[in-house]
Amino acid sequence: MLTREEAITAAEAVAARYSKDGQVVIRDVMVRDGQVSLTAQGVAPAAQTGFEAALREAVARLGAQSVHCRFRAAAVAGEGTPEAKQGAGSGAASGAGANTAPVRGHGAGLESHPLLRDDSNVQFIAIASGKGGVGKSTVTVNLAVALARQGKRVGIIDADIYGFSVPDMMGIEEKPEVVNERVIPIEKFGVQVMSMGFFVEDNAPIVWRGPMLGKMLRNFFAEIQWGDLDYLLLDLPPGTGDVALDVHQLIPQSKEIIVTTPHATAAFVAARAGAMAIKTNHEIVGIIENMSYFESKSGEKEYVFGRGGGARLAESLNAELLAQIPLGAPDNHPSEADFSPSVYKPDTEVGRLYLEIADRIITKCES
Repeated sequence: MLTREEAITAAEAVAARYSKDGQVVIRDVMVRDGQVSLTAQGVAPAAQTGFEAALREAVARLGAQSVHCRFRAAAVAGEGTPEAKQGAGSGAASGAGANTAPVRGHGAGLESHPLLRDDSNVQFIAIASGKGGVGKSTVTVNLAVALARQGKRVGIIDADIYGFSVPDMMGIEEKPEVVNERVIPIEKFGVQVMSMGFFVEDNAPIVWRGPMLGKMLRNFFAEIQWGDLDYLLLDLPPGTGDVALDVHQLIPQSKEIIVTTPHATAAFVAARAGAMAIKTNHEIVGIIENMSYFESKSGEKEYVFGRGGGARLAESLNAELLAQIPLGAPDNHPSEADFSPSVYKPDTEVGRLYLEIADRIITKCES
């Protein structure tokens, strides 16, 4: 059976053939069930096709069944160093520091926040989609709960400012408290939750222009007492608008999961969200195909929205298809003490499926 060390050795041998002065770096190597996933940093665009072919051949000889190779640009010298950050803070319009320091946007001044520091061990995962109505928020809350059930410390930021839905989906009715001028997130199912829905009355609409969205996202860090977290999931608005850009500036180390349905058009639109993640150097952890099929009581599967959209999206983005989740709703009753409209119980078929997804996410993020 192929080991991670063998995959690293094979990948580095291929990298040496395409590298000058060691500029090609192999990172994030993961081996599971004969599948190899890694990031190659510094491979010239014109050489990427040949590099990937050579990599597939090298690991296939060792028994790998498939290879997922992500390409990233070479790191810029000085980027992220104290000198570069100092140059950015001075407002310099020229010189190496001004050109190489990361753009912080609404994240400026939050570099020392415990969750956002360079030495923070928090895994940020943004849940994105190309369009609304594909179940992105349902995936967010159930994945967060599944991670908590696996013993992880988890938080959710409901970053869909206009279309907030996480509190209702989780059955949260109370409002957060303020202690020492810091807002305490609401905890349910072991997940800490913060949402715009906590600060509006009677489901009132939010009528804001773009800049206000970024300020609210910033406040979800600056004014919230999160405590210690292992994972922080961000439920993004659909599409590629202001909030997605603000997440890139505020949390450049965030990873992403793209949610789609099997319908061809939904997958086509979701590819834009994936392309934006790649363009902003956010690693795509995988694709989740929601509403994949409806299973009748007789066990027959009906593909209501077609078939194959998630697989095609995964192929186009060179990402892994993490799961295909059936169409349905939790069998929860309002009389239950811990009622929620959208969270599946751990002993149901879909609940177990989310636990499997959580396991794969943990392996990807912590290996």
